[in-house]
Order: sequence, then structure tokens, then C-alpha cells
Amino acid sequence: MAAPNGARQTTNTKKPVSALRRLKQDYMMLMNDPVPYVEAAPLPSNMLEWHYVIRGPEGSPYHNGIYHGKLRFPPDYPFKPPSIYMITPNGRFKPNSRLCLSISDFHPDTWNPTWNLSTILTGLLSFMLENNSTYGSIITSKREKQILAKKSYEYNLNDPLFCELFPDIADEIKDELEKRKEAERTSANSTVNNAVKGIGNQISNLINSSDGGNRSAAGLAGRDSTAAATAATGPQSNRFIWSVLYNLIAVVILVIFFYVVRFILRESNLFGSSASS
Repeated sequence: MAAPNGARQTTNTKKPVSALRRLKQDYMMLMNDPVPYVEAAPLPSNMLEWHYVIRGPEGSPYHNGIYHGKLRFPPDYPFKPPSIYMITPNGRFKPNSRLCLSISDFHPDTWNPTWNLSTILTGLLSFMLENNSTYGSIITSKREKQILAKKSYEYNLNDPLFCELFPDIADEIKDELEKRKEAERTSANSTVNNAVKGIGNQISNLINSSDGGNRSAAGLAGRDSTAAATAATGPQSNRFIWSVLYNLIAVVILVIFFYVVRFILRESNLFGSSASS
């Protein structure tokens, strides 16, 4: 009885060794011939779990998005397929849900042992760019996908494992987010400065027109200069004061409106992550 048990233990031990050897070969192949828009790396503590990053291709609703996911390989890989997950909210797949694909463990009957890591990542990207439904997929609009693409930077940067496995991409994200903040500050300052400058021009025009009206009124005051000047400057002065007040109120309203819109836009950019979680 001891011999069969020992034989089974030897067989089980060889399976993960075979899987690890094959995954190392797949990794070398991926390094020598990278898959467009995709990077991948194994967990340092578990070679059977790989994490990948997909960059949204140009011309797709995922453009400028960065999507993090994982592959869990069985100990008897490559004779059985891995399970596939997408972690970053993307509008195509449910986050952290097993995906039903012909290259995943949902369909071991269609799996081909000659397929490798590059084949899996290529197939996943291809299916992501399609609109076919499957278990784990969701339906969203193009606009929602674009919003999630923009928010993917901050989402991934808040994931410690992502930053550990892909430090270069994490640094790239930090630089891009800093550029976005600087662009927002510049845009905000420019909008307010232009608004204040425009109101200042209006006030200057009112002052000039008021002075011109006063001089005309004084020139026509031959019969009764004191009465004419009073009649001309009184209403004109009142109109000028009210115009200044109206324009100042307009400046305040414009500034408040700008910051309210800015706040609403920021809040709307958070809905995707909260909804996905």
C-alpha cells in the first residue's frame, strides 16, 4: 500500500513543476515577442498567479485607459486553462469576476495545450474590444467606458499590488495625474481671470460713457448750468452705480458657478469606481 501512495505523491509533485517550467518558457517568449498593449508579470510568491496590464488601444473607447487583471493557472497547466479576471473597472467585464472565454477554465473542452501566455493575453484583448456577451461581461455606453478609462489611473495607483508588480507604469500614472492637476489649475485660473478682465472692461466702458454724458450735459447747460448739470449727472451717476453693482454680482455668480460645475464634474468622475465596488 505504501508504494502506490508514494507514486501518487511523486506524480502530484511533478505537475506543478511542469507548470512552472512551462510558465517560465511562456514568460521568455513574451519578453522576446511582446503582445501589443499588454504587459504581464508573476507574483513573486506564487508563479501560478500572473498579473497583466492592458493599455487601451487607439480608436477604442478604452484608449488612454490602463487595466489591471490576473490569471490563475492550475497546477497541471498547460493541459488545463487558467481562470481569467479583470480587476480595474472598465465597462466591459465585471471587476474581480471569472470570465467565460474559450481560453479560460470555463471551457476546458476548447482549450489547446499548445496555447501559451501570449495566446491567452492576445485572446483576452481581442475579446475585450468586441461586443459579444459572456459570463462576466457587462454592457455600458461608449461614454461610460471613456470615463472609466480616465479614472483607471487613480484606481490602479491605489492598488499596492499593482504598484509593486508594475512600478514603471505606476510612476507613469503619477506623472500623468500631476499633469492633469496642473492643467485643471491653469484652466481654472484662466477662466476666472478672463471673467474678471471682461467685467473690468465693461466697467471701464461705463465710466467712459458716463464721463461723455456728463460733458454733453454740461455743454447744453447755457440757460441754467447748475440745473442742467444736476439733471444730467444725477440719473447718469445712479445708472453707473447700478451697472457696477450688477457687474460685480455677475462676477461673483460666475465664479461660484465655475466652482460648482467643477465640483460636480469631480463627483461624477467618482461614480464609476463606487458603482463598480
